[in-house]
Amino acid sequence: MITLENLVTGYQGHPLSQPISGTFRAGSMTAIIGANGTGKSTLLRTLAGLQPAVSGTLRRQPLACTGWLPQQHALDHQFPITVHDVVAMGCWPQRSMWRGLGGGSRQRIMSALDQVGIRSLAEHTIDTLSGGQFQRMLFARLLVQDAPLLLMDEPFTGIDSQTSEALLALMCQLHRQGKTLLVVLHNLAMVQRAFPETLCLHQEYHHWGPTNDVADRLALAPQHQGAA
Repeated sequence: MITLENLVTGYQGHPLSQPISGTFRAGSMTAIIGANGTGKSTLLRTLAGLQPAVSGTLRRQPLACTGWLPQQHALDHQFPITVHDVVAMGCWPQRSMWRGLGGGSRQRIMSALDQVGIRSLAEHTIDTLSGGQFQRMLFARLLVQDAPLLLMDEPFTGIDSQTSEALLALMCQLHRQGKTLLVVLHNLAMVQRAFPETLCLHQEYHHWGPTNDVADRLALAPQHQGAA
């Protein structure tokens, strides 16, 4: 689904990563981990088409087939819009923002709100939401979009453990349905428990493969055990 050939990511021509080669297979679920400054979010933004690579080749499905969940701090929590309207944005790739919502779209929106447990907040404005409720709303938008490829940047940062576990269960469900998930995470215990594959970035190298294999490699390098 996504193939990297000596891909180097960074900003304004300044590399953050070593060249990365490999393939995120269709239907895979991969955690992207590493210390701060190793380019995890930059890689994800490059894969999402939000910024260019410094060098190398990236081959992937069309951007319209991608669901994107950014870090919460990158979003305006004070914008005067309702939860329902944010979730409805997931319909835009199929209908465009200028067309009204049909009955089928409205049903998908309410079903998604049910799945993440915030149907009662549909008409609340987003400035009234807690961090966990805000993240549930963003997951509902992804559900409505129904894209085959989902890119998530630190989806559990700043939310309580109960919400994290609920959203992780939803992610695993999407994986079982055949979705491809690439998720930037910091919790290595969660990665080992739930993610079949892991890409660990370091300024001098990277490890990419089955999560248990990557964990074994990290264990052999004790100076980098805090990388997640």
